[in-house]
Amino acid sequence: MTGPLRDPAHPVSRRAIVLWLVEALIGFVLLVGGTAAAAAWLSGAGWPPDVLSEHAWLLPVAVGVVMAPFIVLEPLLRYAVHRWELSGDVVYARAGWLSRQWVFVPVSRIQTVDRAQGWLERLLGLATVEIRTASYAGSSTISGLDDEVAARLAEELARRAEELRDDAT
Repeated sequence: MTGPLRDPAHPVSRRAIVLWLVEALIGFVLLVGGTAAAAAWLSGAGWPPDVLSEHAWLLPVAVGVVMAPFIVLEPLLRYAVHRWELSGDVVYARAGWLSRQWVFVPVSRIQTVDRAQGWLERLLGLATVEIRTASYAGSSTISGLDDEVAARLAEELARRAEELRDDAT
């Protein structure tokens, strides 16, 4: 019988908290804005019962109250969970906040390694490493890395994959 999975050695950058916070805020504004627009439409539509149209303003308020704690909790939980490690011939990563995902990628199976940056990641000096294999699961990503760490990791993975590549891929 084996024990529980150990944590990968390296946390992501602390700036990832800011990235995930801004992303959560953007989602929150869009969600509350969408429900406010729906409430405005309901109050002026004339077809729902008066009780609904008179209290339609409660919809965005309720959505905002329910979702507001997630703006703070999600980035902190994601930071606590997201970790990565390159050891020997395996990349090991853990991600998630509501559910957990552990990924083990044999370096010898890697086909391509990419470093990607969205506009917000670029502003914060962060990057995502995308690891692609021929697996049915597709690609694995490690997000929230310092740009320099991501560059070194991608370069090291590409170098090791070239060294360890076998005929099974």
